[in-house]
Amino acid sequence: MSDQASTPPTVIVTPISSPTKPGWRTSEFWLKIAATTLSALFASGLITGNTALAIAGIAAAELGSFGYTVMRTNAKAV
Repeated sequence: MSDQASTPPTVIVTPISSPTKPGWRTSEFWLKIAATTLSALFASGLITGNTALAIAGIAAAELGSFGYTVMRTNAKAV
């Protein structure tokens, strides 16, 4: 009898995907809503005063940035 190398069995792994959340339930959506609302208030003139305008502008920019960061983090995690 000759020794034949046995090959290990092939294992097929099927990834388990989690169900996709509806868009309105994601953190990106809510950050974008907050940034858009703040920007709309800023543009409409309802927020007045130099300090308040500066804070509103900075907050809107940061909220948009955080939304993008969260979106990219989630996309790369998949």
